[in-house]
Amino acid sequence: MAVTVLLADDHPIVRQGLRHLLETQPDFKVVGEASDGLEASQMAERYRPDVLVVDLMMPGLNGLEVTRQVSQRSPGTRIIVLSMHNNDAYVLQALKRGASGYVLKDSGPAEVIKAVNQVMLGRRYLSESISERLVEMLIKQTGQLPADPYEELTNREREVFQLTAEGCSSSEIAGRLCISPRTVEVHRANIMDKLGLHSQMDLLRYAVRRGVVSVD
Repeated sequence: MAVTVLLADDHPIVRQGLRHLLETQPDFKVVGEASDGLEASQMAERYRPDVLVVDLMMPGLNGLEVTRQVSQRSPGTRIIVLSMHNNDAYVLQALKRGASGYVLKDSGPAEVIKAVNQVMLGRRYLSESISERLVEMLIKQTGQLPADPYEELTNREREVFQLTAEGCSSSEIAGRLCISPRTVEVHRANIMDKLGLHSQMDLLRYAVRRGVVSVD
């Protein structure tokens, strides 16, 4: 039986390249493509793919949050985070949220195929330039860190948080999430309270500092 794969990246050319690469393998079948994080989370829940390959930085919902939600909603799906960031902190966050693999975008094509094969065997796969030893050390240290208020946000609050940081209005967010503008405002108020923020600028700075959104 073919290994089913869902691709999530906001760049069409990247998705097309990944699809072409994976479909050269007789045992892989790409079942869908998502162009933003919200769509990726919804499609993963709908299709329950064997593997989700998700970009780290995407609009709507970033790859780390997609990883967390998909790990909860489709625990049988192995997740590979695709990233341009060779940063141990990002790797740690991805693994903490349930990723089985972390592949750098400057890796060769064979590495993506190898990553899919490895996670399907129940193993962890990290690009060779990432220090496994350092990641293990960081994971052990997490138990010594103070509580993170961001981790107290609900799934919906995280969705509203990122869309707000991206500059979407309450009505725009309501349309994306199929809720009322008033409900969006309630979620935003809860977010501000939980994170100790006082203004839209505070929220944006916090989102950039967390790596939820980037400022070009």
